[in-house]
Amino acid sequence: MKSMKFKALILAVAVLAASCQKSSEPDPVDPNAKQTLTLQNGAVISGVYKNTILNVPEGNFTLKGYVYFEDGSEINIAAGAIIKSDVSDKGALIIERGAKINAMGTAAKPIVFTSGKAVGQRNPGDWGGIIILGKAKTNRSTEPTIEGGVGKNFGGTVDNDNSGTMKYVRIEFAGIASQPNSEINGLTLGGVGSGTTIEYVQVAYANDDAFEIFGGTVNAKYLVAYATADDDFDFDFGYTGRIQFGVAMRDPSFIDPGDAGNGIECDNDGTGTNATPATRPVLSNFTFVGPNVDNTASKNHNFANRFRRSTNFVLNNSVLIGWMKGGLSLESDATYNSFVGVSPTSEFKNNLLHAHAGTYRIGSVTVAGATDAAVKTKAEGSATITLTTTADAKLTDPFNLSSPNFLPAAGSPALTGAAFAGDLTNSFFTSTTYRGAFGTTNWMAGWTSFNFTKGASGY
Repeated sequence: MKSMKFKALILAVAVLAASCQKSSEPDPVDPNAKQTLTLQNGAVISGVYKNTILNVPEGNFTLKGYVYFEDGSEINIAAGAIIKSDVSDKGALIIERGAKINAMGTAAKPIVFTSGKAVGQRNPGDWGGIIILGKAKTNRSTEPTIEGGVGKNFGGTVDNDNSGTMKYVRIEFAGIASQPNSEINGLTLGGVGSGTTIEYVQVAYANDDAFEIFGGTVNAKYLVAYATADDDFDFDFGYTGRIQFGVAMRDPSFIDPGDAGNGIECDNDGTGTNATPATRPVLSNFTFVGPNVDNTASKNHNFANRFRRSTNFVLNNSVLIGWMKGGLSLESDATYNSFVGVSPTSEFKNNLLHAHAGTYRIGSVTVAGATDAAVKTKAEGSATITLTTTADAKLTDPFNLSSPNFLPAAGSPALTGAAFAGDLTNSFFTSTTYRGAFGTTNWMAGWTSFNFTKGASGY
């Protein structure tokens, strides 16, 4: 009897143990689960990333072809990472709506995106560039497709949308055209929201625009456009964000032969409609350094500022010198009226302005009584000083292409004269007494590069 009870007990324990064992079949995989990948030094970044967090540590990496991060994915790039484009399959990095880029460099260890060619063989247009797309408003009736042939839409209704953070990043030798008038720029922002952080970014030798912003509300500080082929800063499609501390410097020997290059080109849209929200960048403390001489056959170095096609604008507390064909150019009736009209919505205040020709000018304006002189009167009535020569700005060494120094020298009118009122009372802006991007501190030190000596076959 005891034996039978003991056997029964043993059987019960065996059954219980069997029921507790893990099945040999694998657990079902959640198709929507996010995976985390960390690259090894020397890895290739390519293809489409879906539901993925990609960590790129310090090291050297290759960007091959058009690389997409879809909604919900992220790329995290560590300080000191160097990402070079594949030479034959030119790279481009596309951050789609709902995805994020966190490129967190430092002044001592910037993140660098550049050509995959050897030094001495690199050229503008060796790769695509970086495109970030967000969900903030544009003035298009439908969600537009970003230019550059990547086939992705942008925009929405989330003005505080967050596409990540870019700090201490250099973008070199970018800019390819997928078709005429549809290019990838150094950094393209489409419908990017104000939750995104863009600070300390340099674009060097871009084959199209350095920074182009289509709609959205993204704010930015400490931007450097160096030796751009087309426009240094291009705004369109209802952009209404704020930017402070920006630099544009031209290479007199380099310009797009087919499209004139400007410090700013700004439109409400491509045809100059009154679509809302109206394009109205709010800008302060920029230093725009033109070529001061045009060494190119096309003679296509153009204006410091080109505001046209029904745009509005605010550009205050800035220094603009050395531009070949114009300083402040207003090129539509609506743009002219927004500045000179009875109820102005645009501002050009407290600036120092020099151009070799057409310091103040109008183009395609049919408003009765509209003249270049009227633009000058309005600007000078708003505490802007028209300089006779570039030397009158008294910047330390602004035209030194390989080692520029944009700080005001002793006695410079740029050391004083700034004012922060109206739109510039927003907490985003840092109040300064100086005009231009610099006072007594060079915030470009350490992380930017101007060491691009041109050789027989490139830079």
